[in-house]
Amino acid sequence: MAHRRACDLNAPDRANLLRHTELSAALSDSLIREFASVSFAVDVRRRRFIYRAGDTPDALYLIARGRIKLCCLEPGTGREAVIDILPTGSLFGEFALYASGARQMSAVAYENARLLRIPVEKFRQLMAESSELYDYTFRLLGQRLSRAERRLADFALDAIPARLEKLLAELSERYGRCADDGVLIDLALPHREIASIVGSTRESITVRLNDMRRAGMIDFVDRKILIKHPPHAAAAVVVAGA
Repeated sequence: MAHRRACDLNAPDRANLLRHTELSAALSDSLIREFASVSFAVDVRRRRFIYRAGDTPDALYLIARGRIKLCCLEPGTGREAVIDILPTGSLFGEFALYASGARQMSAVAYENARLLRIPVEKFRQLMAESSELYDYTFRLLGQRLSRAERRLADFALDAIPARLEKLLAELSERYGRCADDGVLIDLALPHREIASIVGSTRESITVRLNDMRRAGMIDFVDRKILIKHPPHAAAAVVVAGA
C-alpha cells in the first residue's frame, strides 16, 4: 500500500490504515469501516501545509505515516513557534470540534506523510453514536490541554536550560529507542526547531547542547540526540540483568 497513491486507496485500504492509528482503540470494527467510508486519504510532501492559521476548521486528520508539526507563524516576519511534533498514529485538527472560527495554528508535514482526512460533521456524527469514541476524544483534548498548561508553566518558572532538559526528557519518552549507551531520540530536530519550542535562539541552544555533550549528558548521532545513561543508571541495568 505504501507505493500506491493515496487517491487510489479504497475503503478497505483506508480501514487498514485506521487500524494502525491510536484512534482504533476506541472504535469497533463496524465503526472503523464507517470511518473508512467517510474519510479521504491524502499524501503530503515534507514542509507542505496541511492547513494554515486562518483556514476554516472543517476536518480532523489521522497520521497514517510520517510526522506532523503544529506551529504558529508570525504574520509579516514568518517567525515560527513550534507547538508540537506529532508521531504516526496521532489524531490532530481537533480544534474543528469545538470552535466555529478560523484555525489558530498551522499544520505542516515534518516529513513525507500520509493522512486520513475526516470531515468534522462526520466525526461529530460518529461521536454521537459511540460513547467510546466520545470518551476517547475528550480524554485526548484533556491530555493536550494539560500538556499546554505544563509548557506554559515551564515558560513562566524555568530558565532556558531547564526547559531544554525537560523537552529532551519528553522527546525521549515519545520518540526514544534504546541504544547501547542511552536512549536515542528518533527525530531529526534542527537546533532552530528546538529553540522555537523552548523559546530561545538557535545560537543559545547550540551552545547549551554542546555544553551538555562535553558534560557527557548527550551525544549527537546522525543529526539525532542520544540521551546518555548516567553511570549509576548503567550500573543498575547491569545489576538488574545479572
